[in-house]
Amino acid sequence: MHWFWFLIIGVVAGWLAGKITRGRGFGLVGDLAVGILGALVGGFIFRLIGVVSFGLIGSLVTATVGAVVLLWLIRRLR
Repeated sequence: MHWFWFLIIGVVAGWLAGKITRGRGFGLVGDLAVGILGALVGGFIFRLIGVVSFGLIGSLVTATVGAVVLLWLIRRLR
């Protein structure tokens, strides 16, 4: 059941990040990829600055922040 929520949070975080960065989304698979990679990036960033998140909302915020940073980096590298 944990993997199910991980995938749901990844899709939502990827979609939110696309909307926040004024994108139009990447489709289900693209949003999932951005959200999952964003969760990893967000977790790394939050650990660096000493921020801890708990629960569903905390996971969603962490993944979304990471996905926004990831999209910003990708767009800067292009």
